[in-house]
Amino acid sequence: MSDTTEKDKCRVEIGSAHDYREEIPQIVERLVTSCDGPQCFDHVGPEPIPSREGIIKIVNQLMRILYPGYFISERLDRVNLRYYLGQEAISLFEDLSTQIALCFRHDCIRYDQPCSQCQERGRQEAIRFMEELPNLRTLLSKDVRAAFEGDPATTSYDEIIFSYPGLFAVSVHRIAHQLLHQGVALMPRIMSEYAHGRTGIDIHPGAHLGEGFFIDHGVGVVIGQTSVIGDRVRIYQGVTLGALSLPRDAGERLRGKKRHPTIEDDVIIYAGATILGGDTVIGARSVIGGNVWLTESVPPDTRVFLKTPELIRKENSGAQPH
Repeated sequence: MSDTTEKDKCRVEIGSAHDYREEIPQIVERLVTSCDGPQCFDHVGPEPIPSREGIIKIVNQLMRILYPGYFISERLDRVNLRYYLGQEAISLFEDLSTQIALCFRHDCIRYDQPCSQCQERGRQEAIRFMEELPNLRTLLSKDVRAAFEGDPATTSYDEIIFSYPGLFAVSVHRIAHQLLHQGVALMPRIMSEYAHGRTGIDIHPGAHLGEGFFIDHGVGVVIGQTSVIGDRVRIYQGVTLGALSLPRDAGERLRGKKRHPTIEDDVIIYAGATILGGDTVIGARSVIGGNVWLTESVPPDTRVFLKTPELIRKENSGAQPH
């Protein structure tokens, strides 16, 4: 192919791309127009919006504070511990108060609420949350010990803190739950869904978790908003603590009502079990077997298992001897 023909081909391709690009303004205009209708959910307006990236940064800051020395590259010892925690605490306060204020201001402006001095509330709630950090650390230490006592596969506390998805999900939940308790909007759910995306464990920030809670393996675990879980409970992968079948308008009719089960102290729930309903109570020290489906309460000290399924064995007649 001659150089002239090659250049002509390039000009044709460039011209074609230009023709396509000329259609884009019309598409943009249609997109803008569609934002005026109910079919478009947008966030276009004067209200500020919290930063998802900023909130994830706060989660990582808190993991470094709650588990000092585990999630940093530099060496930490008693000589520099006070300096390290001081630096982390100041940074956390600035970031946390900013994001909390944005959450308050977002709802204030977007939903036309009375002014609540968002910036000052952000600082107040940030300090209030930080005052709870020692208590959160105590709670999490019990979760770590529960994991060590409940899992013979682990060899150390370090292994659990570094690598267990269940501990990460529970750590983020306890952070989010405290913020929700303080009336902070949006941020707790952003945190819990971040942990959900990382671990496959879905814990609504409204759920109440008792002390010494352990999720083993964890993928596919769902714990609904109004679940109440007692102390020293252990659950395995694929467990669902959910609501019963909901009507189409459930969002309006059932919002704020107890829809998820109560699990009392020292219960074990094995893989794949599904427990549904706000009136369902699993009594203390009970054991729920794998793949069990429950929509009714179980008294304390009860073992619930499925019947052993009938297995069919057939000889493979086509198998060749080795």
